[in-house]
Amino acid sequence: MSARDIVREANREFYERYSLLEDTDEFWEFIIRPLRQSIRVNTLKAPLDVVVERLEEEFELEPVPWVREGFFINVDNLAGVPEHGLGVIFGQEASSMIPPVVLDPKPGELVLDMAAAPGSKTGQMAQYMENEGCIIANDPQLERANVLIANLNKVGVLNTIVTTRDGVYFGRYEDSFDRILLDAPCSSVGMIRKRWKFLTDWRRKRVLRYMNIQKKLILAAYRALKPGGVLVYSTCTLDPLENEEVVDYLLRKTNALLEKINLPVRTSEPVVEWDGREYSSELKKALRIHPNDNNTEAFFVAKIIKPEGEEWRGR
Repeated sequence: MSARDIVREANREFYERYSLLEDTDEFWEFIIRPLRQSIRVNTLKAPLDVVVERLEEEFELEPVPWVREGFFINVDNLAGVPEHGLGVIFGQEASSMIPPVVLDPKPGELVLDMAAAPGSKTGQMAQYMENEGCIIANDPQLERANVLIANLNKVGVLNTIVTTRDGVYFGRYEDSFDRILLDAPCSSVGMIRKRWKFLTDWRRKRVLRYMNIQKKLILAAYRALKPGGVLVYSTCTLDPLENEEVVDYLLRKTNALLEKINLPVRTSEPVVEWDGREYSSELKKALRIHPNDNNTEAFFVAKIIKPEGEEWRGR
């Protein structure tokens, strides 16, 4: 049975919807192919070259092209690697390392991670900030926030305060944050390679529910961003309603600008028309990553700028 037949049998509505995005044998094969294991070296605990030299004594490493600290690793059980237990390396999917790279937080800045759990991107940002400045890492679910705290403690993050608010709450802190990451809750189509239930449980009504949540979150995030600040919006899903639709909504409602992302990563063409709706051509500056582009999870990343000298202007 071919990959497309497997997907069609598991969820016909899913197959019919996303075949409109891409309908190649390669696309369907990579939708369900198991993921490669990837890690991020945590330079808060040890120098990059020292860790790499040690790991290469035992494992074959392949650099992740778009992040200096990222590597694919041929290991059956990452939990059995001592460096993992010590927090010197952290298991993190390769495409999920892109949003912090694009955000590029600096030491001393005030940063908001609006939907932070389980904390891999928070730890990556703290690493870039050299544990200086402050990250507000938020997740509204207490159980997930506890996992977030445990992971941050494990990797030695010291500059982060964990909160458990609805992300929309931060919209009251107008023009406050230097940089904001909104790695939004989504339908997780990109994570089918990890968990089959994201395929079998997929329903269009869930996509619509997430889209409405995402639109509220992105408006609140933009409001909280300082003029001249950077907001990165990302998801691990393929659906245009959760990706291009949400960013287009922000562009129509505010004075937000998109900045082109230049990374050594293969991408698919962003969607500028879907279900009879036309989106701004500015969306072509975003990254749309399908699983077959780089043999990773699917991901969407947009880099949003609030213009200098202009405070929040919602419509």
